[in-house]
Amino acid sequence: MITLMCFLTFRATANQNAPADDLVIFATGINNPVCITHCGDSRLFVIDQTGYIYIVDSGGNVYSQPFLDIHERVTYGGERGLLGLAFHPDYFTNGYFYVNYVGEEDSTHISRFSVTESNPDLADPDSEFQLMTIFQPYSNHKGGDLCFGPDGYLYIGLGDGGSGGDPQNNSQNPMSYLGKMLRIDVDGESPYSIPASNPFYNFPGYLGEIWALGLRNPWRFSFDRLTGDMWIADVGQNAFEEIDFQPAASTGGENYGWRCYEGNQVYNNNGCGPASNYVFPVHVYTHGEGCSVTGGYVFRGDVTSPYYGRYFFTDYCTDMIWTLRESGGNWIREDFGQFPGNSFSTFGEDASGQLYVAGLSSETIYLVAGNATGIDEDEVLSDVRIIQEPFSGKVRIENQNNGDRLMLFNLYDLKGVNHFSDSTRNYYFEIDTGYLPSGVYFLKVTIDGKSKVQKLVNSK
Repeated sequence: MITLMCFLTFRATANQNAPADDLVIFATGINNPVCITHCGDSRLFVIDQTGYIYIVDSGGNVYSQPFLDIHERVTYGGERGLLGLAFHPDYFTNGYFYVNYVGEEDSTHISRFSVTESNPDLADPDSEFQLMTIFQPYSNHKGGDLCFGPDGYLYIGLGDGGSGGDPQNNSQNPMSYLGKMLRIDVDGESPYSIPASNPFYNFPGYLGEIWALGLRNPWRFSFDRLTGDMWIADVGQNAFEEIDFQPAASTGGENYGWRCYEGNQVYNNNGCGPASNYVFPVHVYTHGEGCSVTGGYVFRGDVTSPYYGRYFFTDYCTDMIWTLRESGGNWIREDFGQFPGNSFSTFGEDASGQLYVAGLSSETIYLVAGNATGIDEDEVLSDVRIIQEPFSGKVRIENQNNGDRLMLFNLYDLKGVNHFSDSTRNYYFEIDTGYLPSGVYFLKVTIDGKSKVQKLVNSK
């Protein structure tokens, strides 16, 4: 039996000038989630930092059998572990995907694996093909993210090697992979080739793989799926957390300043050049607001959402989520909400552009409700009640103002598909949703141009 009920939500404490919204629990039970991504179909793939990758279906069900189990190869603890996952753009043809994990002696491994031919939900752990092994001098600042850019090349974000203050000055050292954004061609020579368009290709004194430098610990970077712009969240040292932005038109070579600068302020300028040599962040926040930034994505789900085109990011320590957007040459940050008890470790997208965020300590994956209308339900159409009848699959809508007013109804799924439309001038209306598949829905009631939206869920 399918039952329609109110879905469990967390209410955001939002800026008065920003539309408030909720996080919706999508899936639970994955330990230490640190990466969420997709391969181009309806499945989500979630990394358990200890060395597993799990599949979550479109209904939020976690498959019991891991897609990949390499926990015996992974060194786990603190900032170490299985950290990144990216599917090849031609995954459905070649079955290749790539991971970033920390192995013995704190080495970072960039490896390719293959899905089994007989089972699309199971990878072959014996198919590992190592592209890069990079020694890390300390146990922290691994970076760990990797993803394919719009150009089809694989980008790899690496931290400065750890300790504090980058004691070996790796981030500014052009002969070190650490503290860099790398860019390689996995379809070229074996194990990879360096694109000739890389900024330091065949450049004396520089590693050709370097795309950008001056990073401390890039904890999640992403590409805007519409524009191709790159967003990098770089974890700070003592005072500032920062968001770096690279436009799609960039030819690479940016130096984001660490350890010369932390955020916009001088940190250690010994041997550094003038400020004009560096690209400064588009946004910083102080350690009065948090202690460790977690980068996200530009929301490109439902185009009618008020969050469409906004970059989402959060802080691991305070569980505050913000959005960032550019307006008139200025970058504007707005509060999305604070959701204590999660330790948000990663955002992720599904194939349709819907956004998710994972809590490391709560072991919960939330749907960031991109279909939100921005309507304050407490002030608009407060005389309309939406009542769920338990165990019947029926929803009753009541217009408590009994005037002869036309009520319009629309029921949308998470992708914005309208599953039901109708209208009435009666003071009540009943919808039977028993035929719908399980999942999250949005019921919109409109009277005289004003609307009320309520999140609902079908569950079996």
